[in-house]
Amino acid sequence: MRRAIALLTLLASAVCIHSCSRPRLSVFAIAHVTVIDATGADPRPDSTVVVSGGRIAAMGPANVVVIPRGAKVVDAAGKFLIPGLADMHIHLTGAGEPTGSREFLLPLLVANGITVVRDMGGRVEFLKQLRSEIDSGRRLGPQIFIAGPYLDGNPPAFQPSIVVRNKVEAAVAVEQLKSAGVDFIKVQSRLSREGYFAIAEECRAQNIRFVGHVPDAISASEASAAGQASIEHLTGVLVATSKREEELRREQLSPAPSNETTAAAIQRTRAWQRKLLESFSPQKAAVLFQEYVRNRTWQVPTFPTLVHMGFLTPQMDLPGDPWEKYVPSKLRQIWEQGRKRQLRNYSDADFALRAGIVKHSLEIIGKMNAAGVPIMTGTDAAAPNVFPGFSLHEDLYFLVQAGLTPMQALLAATQKPAEFLGHSKQRGSIELGKRADLVLLDANPLEDIRNTQRIRAVVLNGRLLERRKLDGMLI
Repeated sequence: MRRAIALLTLLASAVCIHSCSRPRLSVFAIAHVTVIDATGADPRPDSTVVVSGGRIAAMGPANVVVIPRGAKVVDAAGKFLIPGLADMHIHLTGAGEPTGSREFLLPLLVANGITVVRDMGGRVEFLKQLRSEIDSGRRLGPQIFIAGPYLDGNPPAFQPSIVVRNKVEAAVAVEQLKSAGVDFIKVQSRLSREGYFAIAEECRAQNIRFVGHVPDAISASEASAAGQASIEHLTGVLVATSKREEELRREQLSPAPSNETTAAAIQRTRAWQRKLLESFSPQKAAVLFQEYVRNRTWQVPTFPTLVHMGFLTPQMDLPGDPWEKYVPSKLRQIWEQGRKRQLRNYSDADFALRAGIVKHSLEIIGKMNAAGVPIMTGTDAAAPNVFPGFSLHEDLYFLVQAGLTPMQALLAATQKPAEFLGHSKQRGSIELGKRADLVLLDANPLEDIRNTQRIRAVVLNGRLLERRKLDGMLI
């Protein structure tokens, strides 16, 4: 009998240790709110949504839904409820592993309503540990999907990377990363043709998708045909829609002269960019976008990093931005150095070209959207001048500037990422039984997409975080 009692006590203690490590999920109702459910349906005013056990337990007209006795009630009259947002291109280790991901990035993401992220390059062990801490409830943060180290040519452009030059190295790298538990394989810009197509073949054989840059040696059309699931930063796309594509790609691949001066390099880049802008072919673009639709090649343009880093102009520079106070001082110094490099020694003509490329990129995304190419939000945070969390709302604004409706932009941050991840039954819209990842807004994002920034509360996996809690996370 004593042994039985001891065993039961031990089991009870084990259950307590396991369950007590997770925060208790309370039952609460968001009442009299306008629901924008991200299914494509019209907004539903004066609705009530009940959350229990981390799921949407009930929803419907406020005068019909029965709120459980004892449940907390949030009076949301005049407010708007949308699904949690997704940043589908982020680098959680971009600010450094020990403090960057935990104390800096995660609070900013949650406070901005981001409940899902796709990490696009980092050390698998660290990211899995971070994911485990979040999934177990020990740490607040969005759900993380992982690409792991980059697969790149020799020498690689960034770290951590695995060099892949042939079929043997591709097989080893893909198997290694899949065994480590990544969700995707990430390809980078310096891959050779042999290395790239070997990776594509190996990913098909091992049934794992690959995403990332279109390498310089590959055309955007070839990448789509090879099965690349998503293209980041519009890499290869603008060149592929030029009447002079072959010439531009040949020049892009040509090594710079060993004795080239800074002035000569700037002049060469200026001539190449001018040629790119002046040679757009609507016919080539239409054919390429049809291929993307047919092959289901998703696009993550990451406008914040294009505007504030890749094609920075004095008009789009962000020194003294109020969001800077949330960025560690060491990281701010690195950003400042990068900004100065991007602006030093360039003329007004160079900046006009950069602005033209951004404008052209927006137009390209608008044409893609009209053609039915699937598009998702992403920021590339914490790249220089790209503020984690805050910049996702900027990306939504750029998508609307590109020609998407506010509803289409909202879907690019909610329903579309869930579809891409194969999680449409669990998340991405406000529907009965789905995971309770929600954002309560003070104003209608369908009237002005910038209203996604007017956050009153965030529901993260069933946990209600009201404005006071969110403000505390931003200190």
